[in-house]
Amino acid sequence: MLFRSCTIAEAKALVSGQLADFDAVQGMDKVLCPPATALATVSEMVKGTSIKVGAQNMHFQERGAFTGEISAAMIKELGEYVIIGHSERRIHFADKDYQVGLKMAMALKSGLLPILCVGENADQKENEWTESVVAGQVLSALRDVTPTAEFVVAYEPVWAIGTGAPAQPEEAQHACQFIREQIAGRLGDEVGARTRILYGGSVTAKNIGDFMSQPDVDGALVGTAALRADEWVALAKAAAETAKNKR
Repeated sequence: MLFRSCTIAEAKALVSGQLADFDAVQGMDKVLCPPATALATVSEMVKGTSIKVGAQNMHFQERGAFTGEISAAMIKELGEYVIIGHSERRIHFADKDYQVGLKMAMALKSGLLPILCVGENADQKENEWTESVVAGQVLSALRDVTPTAEFVVAYEPVWAIGTGAPAQPEEAQHACQFIREQIAGRLGDEVGARTRILYGGSVTAKNIGDFMSQPDVDGALVGTAALRADEWVALAKAAAETAKNKR
């Protein structure tokens, strides 16, 4: 669950409102990714629960004169996960593929579990460039990753994020299967099979089951729906039920 632009007070209200219900959902990994200013607060709130915490971004250098940036070591004190290469970082802050690769390598070196985001924009989709764009993003991000590494990949088509118009489940399946093939080609079939691949883009409690029923969709990266605690608890319950039936 990705809490965009929340203050500490807003993040605290979101988490405290449904913490027990969210914790009670079993059979799946649950990760909350608040803004950096709220990481310490949320991390403290979920102590002793099954809920994990992650950051929304990080710098690719271990340390240095990078005022305003957050290092992997800073995140490691508070959480276990970090989102790498989110489309908003790529679009608004000019994160390049090679920088995403550097961040992946640093996150893994530091013992964090990265959630790599990849996906095409509307023009790329219209021009049928989805596979070439996604392949480029995946392979660049994995260039310094070894077969022993553990990571998650989220397919988030830019044209579906926050629009209320998600991809069709079959589209998500095709993209996630393609991503799995790229991982297998780079790191081996075993890594491709075990890597969890998520879908992100206008995911709700009503449609999560349709996505997760697809063979190569293992979960969801949730943005807009994460700003309502009742919605993300309902979404988690629906996802857990679908995952149980899928096994």
